[in-house]
Amino acid sequence: MAKEILAKIKLQCPAGQATPAPPVGPALGQHGVNIGQFVKQFNDKTKDLQGILTPAEITVFKDKTFTFIIKSPPASVLLKQSAGIVKGSPEPNRQKVGQVSKQQIKEIAARKLADLNVSNLESAMKIIEGTAHTMGLKIVD
Repeated sequence: MAKEILAKIKLQCPAGQATPAPPVGPALGQHGVNIGQFVKQFNDKTKDLQGILTPAEITVFKDKTFTFIIKSPPASVLLKQSAGIVKGSPEPNRQKVGQVSKQQIKEIAARKLADLNVSNLESAMKIIEGTAHTMGLKIVD
């Protein structure tokens, strides 16, 4: 018999650097989850991504146990890393803040393919290109 689900929580924490402080502590504490146990498991699973903002989807059960799934980092974080910028443009149509190549877009799309709502790499690339445009990044060949 399957366990009864109490809640599903979505969090974004720096990989390998999660702490019991907000946002993790309050989000998990209100459901009675052992925060220290989650932090330790999350940091162990994400130590290879060190510092990159990483989403986690946590399922809390009635008996206060939990499971979680690590998702790929947001496209904007990966694009900022590829372009070597700190933040996107405040006016993306007028002011470009950096550039990314088609190859970098393809690599990001391949990495995010499992988390996107598409079935092929070309569609995933279009989604990533759209994110790049809205961040004020120029796409070069």
